[in-house]
Amino acid sequence: MPGQPPSGEPVPPDGSLPESAAARLGSAPFGVYVHVPFCRTRCGYCDFNTYTASELGSGASRESYAELAIEEIRLAAKVLGGRAGPVQTVFFGGGTPTMLPPADLAAILTAIDAELGLAGAAEVTTEANPETVDEQSLAQLRAAGFTRISLGMQSAVPDVLAVLDRVHQPGRPEQCVAWAKAAGFEHVSLDLIYGTPGESDADWRTSLDAALAAGPDHISAYSLIVEDGTRLAARIRRGELPMPDDDVLADRYLIADERLAAAGLHWYEVSNWAAQAGSQCRHNELYWTGGDWWGIGPGAHSHAGGTRWWNVRHPAAYAQRISAGVSPGQAREVLTDSERATERIMLETRLASGCPLTALSAAGVAAARQAAANGLASQDALDAGYVRLTTTGRLLADAVVRDLTS
Repeated sequence: MPGQPPSGEPVPPDGSLPESAAARLGSAPFGVYVHVPFCRTRCGYCDFNTYTASELGSGASRESYAELAIEEIRLAAKVLGGRAGPVQTVFFGGGTPTMLPPADLAAILTAIDAELGLAGAAEVTTEANPETVDEQSLAQLRAAGFTRISLGMQSAVPDVLAVLDRVHQPGRPEQCVAWAKAAGFEHVSLDLIYGTPGESDADWRTSLDAALAAGPDHISAYSLIVEDGTRLAARIRRGELPMPDDDVLADRYLIADERLAAAGLHWYEVSNWAAQAGSQCRHNELYWTGGDWWGIGPGAHSHAGGTRWWNVRHPAAYAQRISAGVSPGQAREVLTDSERATERIMLETRLASGCPLTALSAAGVAAARQAAANGLASQDALDAGYVRLTTTGRLLADAVVRDLTS
C-alpha cells in the first residue's frame, strides 16, 4: 500500500512515551500537526492518507471529526504533562483542512491553546484548496487565530490541471491570495507542481508568472512524483501519458529558481522559496531541524525526544480508538543515535543554511570535500564549516546526501 509506515513496536493504550523520550521533552521546539483526511475529489497523482465521502464508510464523518481531534489533543496534554513547552507552530494539513467549516478548525485550534498552550507569536498555518475557501471563510479563519495559509495552486494552465485532476478554475488561487491578504493573514503561500505529463516549458513559465503576479510571500514548487497505486501511475502504465523525464524536471527546477529569485523570493529549502526570513514556514523548519511535534488525526506521524509514532490510518479505526479512550497510535520506533544523526544530515543538507561538518563522520567530511570539488557544494561554505548545496547540487541533493551518510 502506498505510504505504508514500518511495523514498529506497539504504542501503549495510554499513549505514554518511553523514558528516553520523556526525559528529552522541552529540549527542542514543539509544534502540532493536525491531519484532516477529507477531500472533495481524489487527485490522480495523490497517495496521501485522504478520503472522499464515498470512501469513508461507516464510523467516520466530517461532522464528528473536530470532536475526535480535540479528544486526541487532550490525550497529548496528559502524555506530555506540560513538559514539551508552549506550541510554537501549528499546521493543518491533509487532505483538505478547509473541507471542515471554519468553526470546526477554530475549535481545534482553541483546544490546542487550552490544553497545550500556544506561544505568543505562534505560527498557525492551514492548507487549502482554492475551491474550498472564499472571502468570508478566510476572514473567519484569520479571526480565529490562523496566521498563514498555503493554497494548492499546482498550475495556471487548464490542460495541466486536467491531467492532475484538479477541479479549481485558473485564476481562483490568485483571487484567494487577494482575499487572504485582505483578511489580514500575515503570510500567504502558493504550492506548484512541475513535470506533469503534457506540460511544456511555456506552461510552466505561465504558472510561475501567474503565481508571482498574485503576490504571495512564499512559493513551494515540487516535481511531480508518480506514486504506485495512483490513477496517474495506472494511466502511465497503460501508455496514455508519458513518464516525467528527469532532464525535463531539472530544467523546470532551474526555470523556477531563476524566475523566483528575480522576483525577490529566494530558496531556503530545496523546494521552497520565501521573500524574507520571516516568510519561511516555521513549522516545516521545525521538522527539518530536529524539533518535536504531535501529529493529530488518522495516519498522522509524531516525534518527541527521538521516538517516532504514527496513528492508525483509516478515519473509522481512528474514531473507534478515540471513542474507546485509548491512543490511536498504531506503532512506534525509538531512533538510535546513529539514525538520528543520519536524519539530521538528510534534512539539514537540503537547507540553504546547510549542514555543519561537525554532524558528519570522517567519511562524510571526505564526501563533502568531494562534493565541493565537483561543484555540488560551496567551497566557501565548506571552509566555514558547512555543507551548502550549489544550484547544481540541489538538482542532485539525494545523491549528495547518500554520499554524506554512507
